[in-house]
Amino acid sequence: MNTAGHSEATAPRGLELTPFRGLRYDPDRVGSLAAVTSPPYDVVVRPDGLHQLQDADPYNIVRLILPQATTPGARNEQAAATLRHWLAEGVLTADPEPALYVYEQRHPDGILQRGIIGTLRVSEPSAGIVLPHEDVMPHVVADRAALMRATYANLEPLLLTYRGNGTAAEVVERAAEQPPLLSTTTGDGFSHRLWSITDPTETARVQADLSHHQALIADGHHRWATYRRLRSEHPSPSPWDHGLVLLVDTARYPLTVRAIHRLLHGLPVADALAAVEGLFRVRRLEVPLPEALDALADAACAGNAFLLAGDGAFHLLDRPDPALLARTVPTDRPQAWRTLDATVLHATLLDHVWHIPEDDPTRIAYIHDTSATVEKAQRDGGTAVLLHPVREEVVRDLARQGVTMPRKSTSFGPKPASGLVLRTLDL
Repeated sequence: MNTAGHSEATAPRGLELTPFRGLRYDPDRVGSLAAVTSPPYDVVVRPDGLHQLQDADPYNIVRLILPQATTPGARNEQAAATLRHWLAEGVLTADPEPALYVYEQRHPDGILQRGIIGTLRVSEPSAGIVLPHEDVMPHVVADRAALMRATYANLEPLLLTYRGNGTAAEVVERAAEQPPLLSTTTGDGFSHRLWSITDPTETARVQADLSHHQALIADGHHRWATYRRLRSEHPSPSPWDHGLVLLVDTARYPLTVRAIHRLLHGLPVADALAAVEGLFRVRRLEVPLPEALDALADAACAGNAFLLAGDGAFHLLDRPDPALLARTVPTDRPQAWRTLDATVLHATLLDHVWHIPEDDPTRIAYIHDTSATVEKAQRDGGTAVLLHPVREEVVRDLARQGVTMPRKSTSFGPKPASGLVLRTLDL
């Protein structure tokens, strides 16, 4: 990768967040702000979910982040043309001055999350400023890069966490006491509010505080890798030196960590079970999904455990053969990495037992929603592999050691809704 003009010797020692002129929907031009939002692009995995979003409003953001033309090139040009059209119509308008944006998500079940949206200076992992914790799939990075090049925009923020509880957090709390720029409630029950910080003094306080911190990528590894790729393609200084992010201080607002499940196409449950016979303990569970997940959680406390589904029942796999793990799990990583369920799933089950390439989208899909994974496996005759989530402290500790987990190992949330504030690089 060409990194000319981007010497890490001149990179900031901490997070460098910059205000930008956000693009936002004109509420008078759309059905409702809720109707134009979407989950992040990689969470919208079901065609019915995509169609529902498209039908919600003709200006739904999914038409930009997941355009539906027949070829990749046509999709990207479609997104670029759509963005230009919406700008010309005034559906999307730029705020009058650069700002940092305070973003709040609140749910009736007690979840409250606040963070700051801005453009963050892109850095390499070796700088130790932004810590990835998962591997990425090159074809996904290439896809996102092509979309960003075509639209010349960052269409949705990725989610980063840091632990500060300092001046930046105080600025966030003060902003949230003011009337918001926008307020809406989406179909999942979350209310969303957005404020802008344009006061140079407040902005400077945020920047000074963040300059002493590093961040963990909670959601958006592929988009961060895309930012890095696009930055390497353009001599500095350029707009590609920064990428759109949401920074959440988890000392104030802890995130929830959930697992991302696997759907194995073309592998019936019976065949998956036959292949693991004698290698794992297998127990058939004739129980509803919540009870099956409870059994998985109990088993995961004692070691590696997985739940297979797709044939109308659940099958709990645990107690893997130690000799099998010794043969299949690489030994060049820390013990915490070698014992991850995701590591054993990829190195042992997918690679050695089931012979399924982890980067082949025709053989494997990565799905956040547990029920959707099971339902799709039953409908398609494949196998759902359900995982138990990893603790956040394990994720952060491995990231600080420079050790990445297998791709799609975690799902931090709540994730920011796409469509509330965008960034175009020509402002």
